[in-house]
Amino acid sequence: MSTILEVRHRTTYSYASPVNFGEHRLMFRPLAGHDLRVIDWDLTTNVPWRSHWIQDTFSNSVAVVTFQEPAAELTFVCRFSVEHYGVRDHELPLESRAEKLPLELTPDEWIDLQGFLRPHSRDAIGSVAAWAREMLRAGNHETRPVLRHMMDYMREQFAYQARDVEGTQEAHETLRLRSGTCRDYAWLMIEAVRCLGLAARFVSGYLYDPALDGGALSRRRSGSTHAWLNVYLPGAGWVPYDPTNRLTGGQELIRVAIARHPAQAAPLSGSWVGNPADYRGMDVEVDVRRIS
Repeated sequence: MSTILEVRHRTTYSYASPVNFGEHRLMFRPLAGHDLRVIDWDLTTNVPWRSHWIQDTFSNSVAVVTFQEPAAELTFVCRFSVEHYGVRDHELPLESRAEKLPLELTPDEWIDLQGFLRPHSRDAIGSVAAWAREMLRAGNHETRPVLRHMMDYMREQFAYQARDVEGTQEAHETLRLRSGTCRDYAWLMIEAVRCLGLAARFVSGYLYDPALDGGALSRRRSGSTHAWLNVYLPGAGWVPYDPTNRLTGGQELIRVAIARHPAQAAPLSGSWVGNPADYRGMDVEVDVRRIS
């Protein structure tokens, strides 16, 4: 049974006096697939603009926007609705070579997944790799129990900490602090599973919270942008794991972009020219709701 979800994302930049804007890039359009259909999509701004679309190296849809005049405020409003059929990859049987770690990859898989197999940071080879090996022993080398144990450990032992500063913590820093945002949680798990020989990729998007419609359980990062990861498991393919909410599959995760590293999946990036002291800040409003 499918679910119709609507997302409205509003971002406003404020300045003390009019400034000139450079090129901006937006990644707000959902990635369609057999589990997700885009019904409609719309983007508006308060400043005269021109735009064109490109696909990046991961086939994400990117809107490239340029502006025709200065302004003291710049607002982007993105709205879309999708039909979500649910992700059931976590229920699919794995091929025998993927049931226990380390799994075996075919020559083609090894070539295709190379960028998602290698840890991004050298620091991950130390403390993060050691932590991953602890999870491996606790899961008795069985692939899915190891991944579930990682999510359980982070949910129970880490403290979720919202942070206004842009960017993502290094994986070893999140492990040391035992705290972070959804992006930090996802990045730590990505680097950890890569240390175990699994391919993993970063996913950004939105989270639907059933509690908003009378459900019993409230999710972290609902009503905001969200981040999780995909792990490639032969037999099941790319399987979503959300360590922030201990979710696997379902209809609550609305993907927008996939990437090898979090910096490649920034929802909005751009530049402006003016007095640095004129910058007043940024305000973001996100609403995710189910349409009956």
